[in-house]
Amino acid sequence: MKTHKISIIGAGNVGAATGFALMLNKVASDIVLYDIDEKRAEGEALDIFQGTSLVAPVDIKSGTIEDTKDSDIVVITAGAAQKPGETRLDLVNKNIAIYKKLIPEIVLHNPNAILLVVSNPVDILTYVTWKISGFPEERVIGSGTVLDTARFKSAIGRAFKIDARNVHGYVIGEHGDSEISIYSRTNIGGITFDEYYKKSKIKEKEFKKRISNEVKNAAYEIISKKGYTNYAVAVAVSRICTAILRDERSILTTSSYLRGQYHVDDVYLSTPAVIGRKGVEEILEFDLAAEEQIAFEESAHIIKNILKESNL
Repeated sequence: MKTHKISIIGAGNVGAATGFALMLNKVASDIVLYDIDEKRAEGEALDIFQGTSLVAPVDIKSGTIEDTKDSDIVVITAGAAQKPGETRLDLVNKNIAIYKKLIPEIVLHNPNAILLVVSNPVDILTYVTWKISGFPEERVIGSGTVLDTARFKSAIGRAFKIDARNVHGYVIGEHGDSEISIYSRTNIGGITFDEYYKKSKIKEKEFKKRISNEVKNAAYEIISKKGYTNYAVAVAVSRICTAILRDERSILTTSSYLRGQYHVDDVYLSTPAVIGRKGVEEILEFDLAAEEQIAFEESAHIIKNILKESNL
């Protein structure tokens, strides 16, 4: 029987939750947790391992970078956290320094893996990972706005009091402050968003804006209450890994390398993409509303400017 191996680089809050989500969702038969803090990785792996007799067979352990050898997917959650007073560029440069050391080690032991970057700022660090790794662009993916899209659907579902799984729409662009909720392509059970809204009992003038801001600021709200986010992003990462390993060809809003799609070039941003065993197998492109297109290009401009000013 074909077995699958996933290694997680970084056993902090997100990395540990990702390992747990992968175990519960039966995504891989072999999971390795690595962290520079060896005891933290050992503790998290042991905690998860002790539940393995209650789920599908899976082996989960902590280890070195060498122990990640021959992984199908390497999930990267490691990186420096932003400190008070630091700019995003400061954070980027700190993480570039970390990645210049880390990525070559990962590549050495996993030349055929798909690299899935989760650390923030994810679009920038996915581009950095692609550049350093030398991997083909389809095998370097960012978790992007998969979580933001899930938040978008959940917020609309809650507002309309319907199952969020019947909401179909996307958040694209940067995973961050310049992301764009695409209402022009959103539908509820096949009914366009605007049509459904008109028939609803909601008569809020700024409804779209409120939902978009709720989605955009979701992480800030959670961080203000508990200090970090970890559960929902772990579910999003698990979903991406499942699509890859099962060769689902699912459409997910991963951060992918763009070569002119949506009039944007040489940048990683989130768009709907077909995700399968080879990684990003196709980037879907469709017409956006004029204001959405402008916002998407502005999002790309923000990311490219930071990369231009960085130490890459």
